[in-house]
Amino acid sequence: MCSNFTIISEIHTENCNEISDAEEYSIITKFSFVYPRYMVVELKNNDLEYDEDGDLIVNRKKEGKLLIEHSISTELKFVGLQVWRGALLLADYILANPKIFEHKTVLELGSGVGLTSIVASFLANEVICTDINLDGILEMINRNVQRNSKFVRAKFNVMALDFLDCNWSTFLIEKLKKMTIILAADVIYDIDITKGFINTLEKLLTDDLSRTAYIALEKRYVFTINDLESVAPMYEEFLQNIAKQNLKWNIKIIDLDFPQYFHYDRVKQMILMKIQKQI
Repeated sequence: MCSNFTIISEIHTENCNEISDAEEYSIITKFSFVYPRYMVVELKNNDLEYDEDGDLIVNRKKEGKLLIEHSISTELKFVGLQVWRGALLLADYILANPKIFEHKTVLELGSGVGLTSIVASFLANEVICTDINLDGILEMINRNVQRNSKFVRAKFNVMALDFLDCNWSTFLIEKLKKMTIILAADVIYDIDITKGFINTLEKLLTDDLSRTAYIALEKRYVFTINDLESVAPMYEEFLQNIAKQNLKWNIKIIDLDFPQYFHYDRVKQMILMKIQKQI
């Protein structure tokens, strides 16, 4: 795929989230989500609410809205400036499994505009939100954190981490010492970046065998003459590279039957992996 092709995420056409202008090349979308039951304080009997006719107001599902600045279309190398389905799938998984993420130090790789990290901050003790320091991505994440500060419960760090550069800052290395949960969504889309991501993940899992990674992606099928069938080349590339490097990973595909809190199409091509280092 040519890197100068314009790419647009499906998210913008499949939901009814409100949109407003932000900077010259970006917009702000209100991503609505339903609060999980454990986040809603139940009304006591003496706190029951009634309308003007004296009828009891039924406690309907409570919704929140994340204000996320992002681009609508980009070149391939800047797709992190958009929002993709995998970020919302991973956000759903976090909200559906609070015991996994509560009081943990969570690292997100390739965070893009920071949506998943912000959701992780609802529950975690500390979040380390990382991406390449390119084209204002880190600055956009910081703006999104500020816009959604009322939701952010965790200590929140925005830091540079490039899959293709293993020379991490001393400060980042120090921060990672307490990290036990790794998140990544929609980072499997380019051969070189996929290889770099695998190497980064291997280093992080090897440094501490108690760590667990949750990786969300979408299998994007194309028809190829060589295969004479529809294949998902980047997903296959990801698995083949793991096999070639003989990495000792336990990979579990998680069933997608957990509740959906955000508005998006949870298509059958979506994958959520749990990855741990074999002991």
